[in-house]
Amino acid sequence: MDASAIAFYIFAAITVVASLGVVGQRNPMYSVMLLITSFGALAGLYVLLDAPFTAVTQIIIYAGAIMVLFLFVVMLLNVPREEPAPSGVLAALGPRGMQAATVLSLVLGLEIVWALSKVNRGWFAQDAAATSVSSVTLIGTTLFTRHAFAFEATSILILVAMVGAVVIARRER
Repeated sequence: MDASAIAFYIFAAITVVASLGVVGQRNPMYSVMLLITSFGALAGLYVLLDAPFTAVTQIIIYAGAIMVLFLFVVMLLNVPREEPAPSGVLAALGPRGMQAATVLSLVLGLEIVWALSKVNRGWFAQDAAATSVSSVTLIGTTLFTRHAFAFEATSILILVAMVGAVVIARRER
């Protein structure tokens, strides 16, 4: 086994364990820190895929900006622990609700299998446009010309979310 395979298994294990820790943590602060760890390991996987720009973008945007926003919200709301779910939630669904959820889950699984069977295999073939994705100049030009509105709309949505968190956490005097 070569070094890149060993690095892949290490980064993959860190990503999976940290992601499971995010879901399983009761303390939101630990959950946010584990999410940052998961993003860092995912950036390592991108480096192994020879996509350094994507790896750096993963670290700067997700671990740097969005996770700081999450930490800000968690610290601002001062939520010490997750409250346990009421014990009657599953009982309130009853056997009919659980049966309906099972049927809907199976239907979703069948739809995914059907959709994947209809995908054209040529769609995954590597073409000239796919090889130029690692060009930082091309990505920057495309982002700030063709996708400028989506870029600005996303920044406004993040700003609105932060203002909303401040308003929710404000204490009445």
